[in-house]
Amino acid sequence: MGILIEIGSFIKLQRTKQEKTLGELADGVVSVSYLSKIENLKTQASPEIIKMLCDRLGIQVDNREEELIKEKLNDWYSMLFEVNNKEDIIIAYEEIQEMLDRNLSENLLLFEIHKIRYFLILGDYDEAAKKINELKGLSNNFDSLQQFYWFKFRGNFYTLKDGDYNQSIKMYNVAEERISHIDISEDEIADLHYIISVTHSKLRNTLEAIEYANKALNIYMKLYNFLRCAQCHNILGISYRRIKMYDKAIKNYNLALHLGKLNNNGQLIQLTNQNLGHLYSVKGDSNEAIKYYLEIINNIEVQPGDKLASIASLVKEYYIIGNYEETRKSVDYGLALMKELSNIEPYKLFYYVIHTYNFLLNEEFESFERLVIEEFLPYLKKNKDFASLATHVKLLAEQYEKQHKYKAATKYFKEANFAYEQITNI
Repeated sequence: MGILIEIGSFIKLQRTKQEKTLGELADGVVSVSYLSKIENLKTQASPEIIKMLCDRLGIQVDNREEELIKEKLNDWYSMLFEVNNKEDIIIAYEEIQEMLDRNLSENLLLFEIHKIRYFLILGDYDEAAKKINELKGLSNNFDSLQQFYWFKFRGNFYTLKDGDYNQSIKMYNVAEERISHIDISEDEIADLHYIISVTHSKLRNTLEAIEYANKALNIYMKLYNFLRCAQCHNILGISYRRIKMYDKAIKNYNLALHLGKLNNNGQLIQLTNQNLGHLYSVKGDSNEAIKYYLEIINNIEVQPGDKLASIASLVKEYYIIGNYEETRKSVDYGLALMKELSNIEPYKLFYYVIHTYNFLLNEEFESFERLVIEEFLPYLKKNKDFASLATHVKLLAEQYEKQHKYKAATKYFKEANFAYEQITNI
């Protein structure tokens, strides 16, 4: 779309941003109904009327700064794509916003759409929601490129704000449909395929996760983007583990580990070790699982909060093999680490795991029972974490069995079986 065709959209956007009513902007220039037609692209006003409306909004109609605006926007979009330093992103944003407040630019709509991504990076989900609502009225007039980002960023929004992966996948699918109509880099296409694979993985659509991870991987290999290749290998490892193709899973995890070490990326190495530990745990090989969890815990560069997942996993594995001395050491280490954290909320799962086994080791069965039934299990159900649910419901059932409370034991063994069924639902 050319700038003249889109000009009504710009006027509407600036008017709503300045919190002016149709009547306030139209007063003395055009009728309210005619302004409404201009804004909704139902008529094309004369250049004189457009100039009068823009003057009232404090916008220049000429495009003297257009090339500079475009250059700065492309730099800023790259910063959002790779997620750079937040302060640099904010400084660049404010500079562009100032330029666009005084210039009628054909790039304005794309900038407004990218604000969704910008607010998500800053963690300001309310502002992102506000921006989505603000743009909805204009979205019917978006061209294919604008639609691509509009749907992609809304997919990001549903994932980050609500964890609503079903809504996310709908958005990503529409974004993917636009790819054949636009000119974007292979990097952008691979990025969309990668986030589609991650979203399918979250939804436990395992075969789709494999398909899209491979699509992304093929592009990243061609671009020699080894870091992103490693992330794809991790998704493939998780997916193959879920369908019990363990050899393929291990192969992909080892490739991810190798690439993580090549890039000297501690976070990726740590994630892959955690995934390998989990794979061996699922296979019933606790001793092998423990080796990978210890790799993370013994790494002095790993932050306390990041170690908690591995400690919680270690606690479970040591308990399974009956090594209660190491279970106790791991529980105590976990309790000490949690004291160092100012906010325990992001680590709630590990908090529950460590306290659950702490009560078991201390033979405080009433406290164990109360914590698991009243807090831990509801938390896992709410988060649909069926793998942890199956493990801890079974643990509860076994405790009832040891106490000869067979009715309660049977009830929870049934619940554990139901949770296992959810896990095996590919």
